[in-house]
Amino acid sequence: MLIDSFHRRITYLRLSVTDRCNLRCRYCMPEHGVKKLGHEDILTYEEFTRVVEAAASEGMTKIRLTGGEPLVRKGFLNFVHTLSSIPGTLDLRLTTNGVLLADMAGDLLTAGVRRVNVSLDSLDRSNFFRITGRDYLETVWRGVETALAVGFDRVKINVVVIRGFNDHEIIDFARLTLDRPLEVRFIEFMPIGREDFWSPHRLVSIQEIKDRLGLLGDLVPTATDSRDGPAAVFHLTGAEGRVGFISPVTDHFCQTCNRLRLTADGKLKPCLLSNREIDLKTPLRSNATRKLIAEILHRAVKNKPGRHHLDRAHHSGSNRTMNLIGG
Repeated sequence: MLIDSFHRRITYLRLSVTDRCNLRCRYCMPEHGVKKLGHEDILTYEEFTRVVEAAASEGMTKIRLTGGEPLVRKGFLNFVHTLSSIPGTLDLRLTTNGVLLADMAGDLLTAGVRRVNVSLDSLDRSNFFRITGRDYLETVWRGVETALAVGFDRVKINVVVIRGFNDHEIIDFARLTLDRPLEVRFIEFMPIGREDFWSPHRLVSIQEIKDRLGLLGDLVPTATDSRDGPAAVFHLTGAEGRVGFISPVTDHFCQTCNRLRLTADGKLKPCLLSNREIDLKTPLRSNATRKLIAEILHRAVKNKPGRHHLDRAHHSGSNRTMNLIGG
């Protein structure tokens, strides 16, 4: 098992399979984009697979596939098929911006993805364009509806709430759960990505979001399991779906963090909000054995900090934008 210095068992690995994205979200990257990694700088699917095999052998059970936007990488469905055939019971999940989801949802389910998170920060077409730089709201919403229709175990919408951009839509998002089996998760805006865009006044706390939702009715706590991650989950009285709250800034959950991240260029990040990284690409390209890969995973786990320190400074400590880390 992978157990860190603070006695947390690490069972969750997030793979950023590409730095490329078909949106230009303002808090993630500027409109003109960022310098793209070269093809040779990105881990191959075979290299990712070797890491997952080693991780599974050490007790990791949950794998989340992210980007950039993972669905833009060629051969992605075949990669999911490969991961789903690894011995053991791997819980394969996907985070996507939803632009390509409608066309791929059925194939993703067949390939082995069981849960899908769609990053969606506005339900208004003009505001969606303002935030993402692209006029794709109808396409993304069609992806959400298709994901619900094909039968994933759970479909979630991730909403990063930013004051002055989409906080006026909080109630509209929560209403989606009234007659749909969706989980809408409200996430506090973190100072990561374009840190020149973040400021304290743009942070909307989870407590404020809960207070606003009082207009819709009572929030009833919902039973969760270890697979639900850091969200505190509730449902509105009589609702078919659920609402979740993730508070990395005002009420951190570091004490229960169970994850590692592997960036597209082969760096293991023990903590999202830290510059600590361990190079895995070089050993992989030197024909590292599964045993050596497992040893490097253990090293990364031992380097996992006890917590972040966003409460001491309004910056993350990470020098990467989110497209390079994985959402």
